[in-house]
Amino acid sequence: MGRVSGKVAFITGAARGQGRSHAVRLAEEGADIIAVDLCRDVESLGYSLATPDDLAETARLVRKAGQQVLTRQADVRDAAALEEAVLAGIAEFGGLDIVVAQAGIAGMAGEPKRQAWCDTISTNLVGTINAIQVSLPHLQEGASIIATGSTAGLMNTKQLDNPGTDPGGIAYALSKRMLSQYVHELAAQFGPSKIRANVIHPTNCNTPMLHSEPMYKAFRPDLENPTREEVEVAFPVQQVMPIPYVEPEDISEVVVFLASDESRYVTGMQMRVDAGGYLRWYDFHL
Repeated sequence: MGRVSGKVAFITGAARGQGRSHAVRLAEEGADIIAVDLCRDVESLGYSLATPDDLAETARLVRKAGQQVLTRQADVRDAAALEEAVLAGIAEFGGLDIVVAQAGIAGMAGEPKRQAWCDTISTNLVGTINAIQVSLPHLQEGASIIATGSTAGLMNTKQLDNPGTDPGGIAYALSKRMLSQYVHELAAQFGPSKIRANVIHPTNCNTPMLHSEPMYKAFRPDLENPTREEVEVAFPVQQVMPIPYVEPEDISEVVVFLASDESRYVTGMQMRVDAGGYLRWYDFHL
């Protein structure tokens, strides 16, 4: 306990799934939380996003862990709204030490296709950059920036045979790949200030994003309306380890490590929590 005691963490996408898990786990280790989420649906997506009640539940769990929390309903595509949340949190808690740019959407099979592309890029890439850049002026030596990538961003997923069939799905992988390069350069430029930046790449994770109709159809295109049971037999194809998915708490343990002083010399890393998913795509190389 107390691995991030006295620190303040700004977390986007905090209302449910991985974001909620990160908020609660960091609170359990002593951090106060600035929790932000959109809390409404994006029309181009084929699944529902978090609600205001979900964000309120995250706040309840943070307080139950013994820490303070400030919540805001804000769109990561809106840098001004994120800046307001950060400034309000700093005014209340006295500083900012940890940034967890977690918010993301899966645009596969999104309609209209052009809007699904735009919404996915704007949320996953631009939204991540917004969250980090409104925070940067307030970070001091020892601060930690953590972005959520995806093993999808590490794979060769170009639709060479049928380009244009699923721009939203391709935008997901592209956005994760591009944010990874952004964080790589960020780590290099701010390393001299002892501000660290890393990316975590989860494989399938047991969250509402994974358990959604578009994701189920992506894994079982042979079925018109696949059920969870029918899809779970296909999920392990993503990993070397014979599991369907990891849990949000598995990612949160790495978040806590990267947020804490235990990782004070760890920066510029592309850290995979993927049950060996990357090993399915690439030979060993340095």
